[in-house]
Amino acid sequence: MLRHVAHRLRLANLPVLRRRDFRLLLGGQAVSVLGDRIVAVALAFAVLEIGGSPSDVGLVLAAGVLPLVASVLVGGVVADRASRRAVMVLADLVRVVSQGTMAALLLMGVARVWMLALLAGVTGVATGFFSPATIGLVPAIVPAEELQSANALRSSAISAGGILGPVAAGVLVAVAGAGWAIMADALTFAVSVACLALLRLPQHVTLPSSPFLTDLREGWFAFRSRKWVWSVVAYFAVGNIVWSAWNVLGPVIAERDLGGAAAWGTALAAVGAGALIGSLLATQVDPRRPLVFVAIADGLFAIPLACLAASPSVPLLVGGALLSGAGMTLAISVWESTLQRHIPDESLSRVSSYDWFGSLVFAPLGLAIWAPIAALIGTGVALWVAFGVAAATTLALLSVGDVRHLLATSHQDSIASS
Repeated sequence: MLRHVAHRLRLANLPVLRRRDFRLLLGGQAVSVLGDRIVAVALAFAVLEIGGSPSDVGLVLAAGVLPLVASVLVGGVVADRASRRAVMVLADLVRVVSQGTMAALLLMGVARVWMLALLAGVTGVATGFFSPATIGLVPAIVPAEELQSANALRSSAISAGGILGPVAAGVLVAVAGAGWAIMADALTFAVSVACLALLRLPQHVTLPSSPFLTDLREGWFAFRSRKWVWSVVAYFAVGNIVWSAWNVLGPVIAERDLGGAAAWGTALAAVGAGALIGSLLATQVDPRRPLVFVAIADGLFAIPLACLAASPSVPLLVGGALLSGAGMTLAISVWESTLQRHIPDESLSRVSSYDWFGSLVFAPLGLAIWAPIAALIGTGVALWVAFGVAAATTLALLSVGDVRHLLATSHQDSIASS
């Protein structure tokens, strides 16, 4: 199946891949995402290498996520007001310095947990500026009819990084140590800078200057006034809370019933493989009612929760994980294209930043609640509750008229009443 999809991918995406600027953007993002996935593994081992505890590992990883969530709204305002490429280049340069400094401290043997946490926070802030600018930059180099293919290829790069990055991290950490693995991540951001610098973009139209809070409020109005936007983001927010049951309770089930870490690693790899398949399939779809497609495709993410709760077995879990990864990636590709087609360019990065913020802000809550819930009602029942919440949330999203009726082909600035 994957071979067949890949064959069709080469044909379907020939027009967008002919575009020099898109190839540069895609190449830079593919390399930097690979580095991100390397450091996600290497950073945990770096903390342990310097004598940190498991709690210190959690602290350092959280220090990278929370500043991202805190800075993404500011990043959206800046990206809509300034050159998006300039924002992305500056963010990448900051990440070159922060990750390079972290690697140097580790290689010199002077790193401390607080230093790693601080530098991870700096990297998180830079990512909070980079991500909304990326969503806004793609329509500047890709015509509307090729946006779906472009976003699907970007998702393919992310999915491939999710599969190859942990493997590369394991090899680098084992052979050279965590410091060199993190140095490799710093170099990937330098490659991204070079690719961005070579882009030939249309001249950026500078909007009249206004106070930051005014820009932030205008972005909030652009977000809030479109019922279809905030409905989907609310759905993603609940989905991230529910998905935390997989991250928290899945290893418990794997240890108790499936044979331990090897089974859990296989399930996680299946999610990554499914994401890659989904990103390839996303090049073949351009649904007439994109948000109905998003709701149904993303709803597949809950299948592994039912697999864990029902009668856990490795083959069943792998099948559910493949469907889950494919559905989530299909949904995200179509969702990004929908935003790019329907949100005016001058507000796109700010609306995207509210999307990022709303989707991620409650994720730490999900990580905190599922273990106590499982202790109270049992692990299996907790997983069924999570699955039920996911199913109910999908049905609730499909009940929203603005979600059902939005058309992919409409390029008008249709604003739904709140």
